Amino acid sequence: MNYKKRGIAFLENEWKTYVERFNRFPKDEGLKRVNAHGYAQFRDMLAHILAWWDEGMSIILAIAENREFERKKYDFDVFNADAVAKYKDWDEKEFLNLFETSRLKYVEVLKSIDESIFDNRRVKIWINAVFIHHAREHLVVCDKFLVLDTLENEYPTLIEKFDALEDKTEYMKREGFERFEDILAHIIRWWDETMKVIENIKNNPTLEVKEPTTEDIDTFNKQAVEQYKNKSSDEVRNIFEQKRTEMIQFVKNLPENLFDNQTVQHWFAADVVEHFDEHNL
Repeated sequence: MNYKKRGIAFLENEWKTYVERFNRFPKDEGLKRVNAHGYAQFRDMLAHILAWWDEGMSIILAIAENREFERKKYDFDVFNADAVAKYKDWDEKEFLNLFETSRLKYVEVLKSIDESIFDNRRVKIWINAVFIHHAREHLVVCDKFLVLDTLENEYPTLIEKFDALEDKTEYMKREGFERFEDILAHIIRWWDETMKVIENIKNNPTLEVKEPTTEDIDTFNKQAVEQYKNKSSDEVRNIFEQKRTEMIQFVKNLPENLFDNQTVQHWFAADVVEHFDEHNL
């Protein structure tokens, strides 16, 4: 899916339901999740998101209209603090209405921009930053759309980006694995475990799933590497692609209401969405 379609898809799906999904939480749970992102309240995080939409779209429009625009060096802390301060005295309903009208406006703006503009490197960077990656970065409620997008559009780039690296040493040192295929093996095993856990929850919604300890996770990861250590690079890569396809089908077949289960949300967030960014290049 190209960047025009993905940007529109995120605005029409992920961001459309973002506030509503958050509001399903009990107040204390919602606040805990927002605080984990460094914000005092949910509205402050929305203000930060909206400010980056405005910034990104102003640049995308300038490029589309062949206008000059300021190349800024951003102090992210200052930018985000200014965004929160800008809306702090707004009435809650008025602010939420602005967030929604901005979302709808930017859908129409993106639709109106010529397809060729989305080949521009800077446009791709801004679409990814403010609409796509930002949704993963500020993931408070994991939904089917985001899980599928990550599986369908992000994971296929891992191998491509790794193979394109001239010097792979720094990345492998950061990851702590001996070979790239060990990373893929580790991801495959967690996908298998996620499908097993969620299938059990689907069959027994009241099932309590024990959270793995750090020791459990370390052991699990070692077992994943051991399981695939005698397979060639091509074999592991083929299995990775087969498992990715299997995961996509698994997620598509899940009932929407299963994503209301917080354990299901947690497993998909940790082992699909956030896991990609942990290993992204």
